[in-house]
Amino acid sequence: MHAHDRFAEVDRRRFLTEAAGGFGALAASCWLHSTSNAEEPGRPLAGLHHPAKAKRVIQLFMNGGASPMDTFDYKPALERLHGQMLGPKEKPEGFTAEAGAVMKSPFAFAQHGESGRWVSSVFPHQAGIVDKLAFLMAMTSKSNVHGPASYMMNTGFTLPGFPCLGAWVSYGLGSLSDELPEFVVLPDPRGLPYNQKANFSAGFLPARHQGTVIDTAAAEPVPDLLAREEYGFARGVADRDTLAILEQLDRRHASTRAGDSRLAARLAAGELAARMQLSAPEAFDLTTETAATHAAYGLDRPETEDFGRRCLLARRLMERGSRFVQVWSGPQGAVNNWDNHGNIQTELPPIALSVDQPIAALVNDLEERGLLEDTLVVWSTEFGRTPFAQGSLGRDHNGGSFVTWLAGAGVKAGATYGASDDLGYQAAEGKASCYDLHATILYLLGIDHTRLTFRTAGIDRRLTDVHGHVISDVLS
Repeated sequence: MHAHDRFAEVDRRRFLTEAAGGFGALAASCWLHSTSNAEEPGRPLAGLHHPAKAKRVIQLFMNGGASPMDTFDYKPALERLHGQMLGPKEKPEGFTAEAGAVMKSPFAFAQHGESGRWVSSVFPHQAGIVDKLAFLMAMTSKSNVHGPASYMMNTGFTLPGFPCLGAWVSYGLGSLSDELPEFVVLPDPRGLPYNQKANFSAGFLPARHQGTVIDTAAAEPVPDLLAREEYGFARGVADRDTLAILEQLDRRHASTRAGDSRLAARLAAGELAARMQLSAPEAFDLTTETAATHAAYGLDRPETEDFGRRCLLARRLMERGSRFVQVWSGPQGAVNNWDNHGNIQTELPPIALSVDQPIAALVNDLEERGLLEDTLVVWSTEFGRTPFAQGSLGRDHNGGSFVTWLAGAGVKAGATYGASDDLGYQAAEGKASCYDLHATILYLLGIDHTRLTFRTAGIDRRLTDVHGHVISDVLS
């Protein structure tokens, strides 16, 4: 190496050290020697087992059990049978009260698009994009209880301790970028969903694959990313040398505990935090978006500002290399979510309003930017609600039938699979479960769900357990 080359290398290292400080210097070697696994333009997307249609996923989770017969599953029979006592005589497991009389939807339905999809008046914006969506109209759950049902829709099991979909995707495919987390969770700022962070867990997979939870409502969405100005000693060369020693000690400690992935995950998180000192501030800075984009996502309206901001951030994270982003609507509890026990007329419209415009804007924005060609968008909830009244105006839990939709990479736009019975109470045809949904998502990502396994406690575990089939009817 010539002398001037050595000086150039020193200058480059000094620049990285002074620009990023502390952790940034520690991670400089990783930056200088890392290679990107992003696919080359024009080439088929790589997959674990077969060529992929999608390389990233945005999951929109409606926490609490979105009512199908008040949103996407039009049931004229409810109007004809309104007020009749046709429900189960004994309270089914998971119901919070005895089944009341049949209750028609208080919301008007109309057909939209070339597909003629029936959509309720609570979703006027999503009604405008139905020809870009594929609907699973007979989703089912093993449980009518929020906790187990939410576990099931996220992990494939009704009990805690299992990896979620995002963790499996991270484990199977790895990162698209070294600058941002592979699996990001954007919870409702009013609180976490049922099961708290266990919905985003890596379970028995290496801990580094768990979801990175980001509070977008906080002044610092990623807290303590940079040392505060009053702590001048925590910057520069002293910080770099201290962190280098700590890393050496941590790695020595980890080498004696090969079966525990938590310390390795912390080390990886520290290295990622170093890189995020440069990437995260730009990724989270929505002021660089146009006023038209802000308006499209509803950031100029208090009703839609929060969910719109998180949908826009999801798009920006997709652009910059995150693999899987989950956006939650509604915290756990009895209010401000989709758990409409008391009064469907007053409880559903506000939560539906908060997400409708942002969701439609997200799908349209991804399409306009060419991202929808290799991005999969999934709209989901943990179960549906009863066609029978709870009390006089509410609806109870129902795992018998609910709706999910898909859009984007590899999805047959305008398709429909399955149907519920005349009341929307039970799946009648094309019954699907979380196993089938997960198998389909993994298939689009280039993964055979039967071959993505991890051995733990003597068992080769997989996301879909021993179940699941790819729903080819909704694939292009």
